[in-house]
Amino acid sequence: MIFNQAGFDVRCEWGERGVRELSATSDAIIIVDVMSFSTCVTVAVSRGATVFPYRHRDDSRIDFAKSVDATLAGPRGKSKYSLSPASLMSIPRGARLVLPSPNGSTLTLMTGDTPTYCGCLRNCRAVAHAAMRRGKKIAVIPAGERWKEDGSLRPAVEDLLGAGAIIEHLKGSLSPEAEAARAVYRNPESNMQETLNRCISGRELTEKGFAHDVRVSADVDADDCAPVLRDGAYVKE
Repeated sequence: MIFNQAGFDVRCEWGERGVRELSATSDAIIIVDVMSFSTCVTVAVSRGATVFPYRHRDDSRIDFAKSVDATLAGPRGKSKYSLSPASLMSIPRGARLVLPSPNGSTLTLMTGDTPTYCGCLRNCRAVAHAAMRRGKKIAVIPAGERWKEDGSLRPAVEDLLGAGAIIEHLKGSLSPEAEAARAVYRNPESNMQETLNRCISGRELTEKGFAHDVRVSADVDADDCAPVLRDGAYVKE
């Protein structure tokens, strides 16, 4: 017997297993990958772009981008558009972008027919309100990261904060897991920018020269946009 969070309106569970357990019993599902997939999608879609998630980073992504008549995002710092949120701040309205990602894209493409949204700190209020228009049963899925040695899930504090920020604006009964995420976000002693600067993902980006991406990711409620998945792409609802 699997014990899950089915008795609650708002549920929170990590990664691929979370999607498998919660998507079929949810009115909407919100994928949270703060650094950097969800923040990239939110920044781009809020500016009028269409974003196609793609899980593979091999040569198949080139053919896929051609098949949907879209620009392929490239390596961070070496391409005009990439998994760097800062690179997408000036993306033009109407742009079509393929965004390969091992975490956020992979989870997005697992949700099946469940209405799927992309959430982060920048759009926490907007995405919560959009999801609630679908119904009461909301699944919030922090993506987490992967340990390089064996590919196992590494819960990431930035995704827990992003999930908590979204849950802050959701109505209904909260599972203990959802309450815990919200409590982390509500911690009066935490400074969002400082926390993201100091966490593993933030330090990694900063040391690689992408501190601006961390600043963009930490900007709570900066975008009034709820990217929703339609026909394989995130668009503005």
